[in-house]
Amino acid sequence: MTLRLVYLIFCQLSAGIGLLARSEASKTVEILVLRHQLSILRRQVARPRLSWADRALISALARLLPGPVAGICSLPLARSCAGMAT
Repeated sequence: MTLRLVYLIFCQLSAGIGLLARSEASKTVEILVLRHQLSILRRQVARPRLSWADRALISALARLLPGPVAGICSLPLARSCAGMAT
C-alpha cells in the first residue's frame, strides 16, 4: 500500500511540475485535485469508494488551495459527485 501511495504522489508531482511552468500554484493544485477525482470516478461506475491513498492525496492537495476554493473541495467526493453516475 505504501508503494502505491508513493507512485500516486510521484504521478501527481510529475504532472504538477509541467503545470507549474505555465500557471500559478493555486490553479495548479486545483487542476491536480480535479484530475485525481476524475481518475477515481473513471475506475468505478457505482458510488466511488476512496482508498486511504486517494484520501491522503486529495486532503494533502486540498490544503494548498486558497480559502474560497478549498470550501468547494471540502465536501466528500461521494456526496459531491453522486448525481453524476448514471
